[in-house]
This record gives sequence, structure tokens and C-alpha cells, in this order.
Amino acid sequence: MGQIFPANLNRFSPYATYRFLVYFGKSTTPVAAVSKVGAIKRSSPPIEYKEGGNAIILKSLGRTTYDPIQLDRGITQDADFATWANYAQLLDQGAPSTSLANLRREISIVLLNEEAQPVLRYLVHRCWVSEFQALPELDAGANAIAIEHIKMENEGWERDMSLTEPVEK
Repeated sequence: MGQIFPANLNRFSPYATYRFLVYFGKSTTPVAAVSKVGAIKRSSPPIEYKEGGNAIILKSLGRTTYDPIQLDRGITQDADFATWANYAQLLDQGAPSTSLANLRREISIVLLNEEAQPVLRYLVHRCWVSEFQALPELDAGANAIAIEHIKMENEGWERDMSLTEPVEK
């Protein structure tokens, strides 16, 4: 078994889920007010097959699929979500319009430690918005923040292994 935190031998706690940043494309400015990132998940279902003379059902690796990732954020005047979602389809005087040149983006999701240092980075490839909620249900009796969300389809993700564990102060 390797060391859990090789650069910080006195650290024993895993990283918390509440410190993270999301970046669209090559931007160095994080997307504003993101409050939740859905799980980053993939699955490879087995292909079952039978072989003559063998009483056991054999299994082989099937095609890998990548689940959509949902991003939630408090509604602000920042139009990043709406602009990107509109590339999939925007009504222009009642007629649908799509921008294939701007539809897909590379996304970077960065997990931070308690000192706000980047500790893990996942690169999500060829993302596009399949669902956009521009405005939640409004309720005058509620005490809540207005949240918008997008669901991003993607064609795979990978951990950026060039980001190493920082030395904590």
C-alpha cells in the first residue's frame, strides 16, 4: 500500500467535497457561482458469451459509456450557462438555430484542499449541453436561492496526472 498523502505526512483526512472550481475551455477564470458538480462516472458493461463445452458463461469488456455531468449554480448576471446552452438550440424569431462550431467544450473540474490549493484536476472532453434549466420553480413562500443547471454530455474524462499534491502550509 502506498502513502495516502506522500507530500503531507501529517495529513490523514481525505479531501472535502465543498471546495472546487470549474473552468470552461482554456479559460483561467472559473465559472461563476457553481454550487454543485454531479458525479464523474463511467461504466463498461460486460458482454456475456458461451463457449462450446464450457459450462461457465464467459464475460468480456463491453463499450465504455460516460454518464452526463450536471452543474448547478446560483443565478447571477453571468451568462456562461445560457450562452453555452444556446449553442445547442436557440429560437431566433421562432425558428431553431444551432451552432455546431461552438457546441462542444473541454471542461476542467478542480478539487481544492482546505487551503484552496488545487489537489486533483479532471479534464472532461467534448462536452455539450443536453439539458438546461434557466429558471427554477419560483415560490414566494420559499426561502431559497434561485438555481440554474445544465446537464453536460461528454465523450470521456481523465485525471490530469501532471497536477501533484501540493505541500500544505
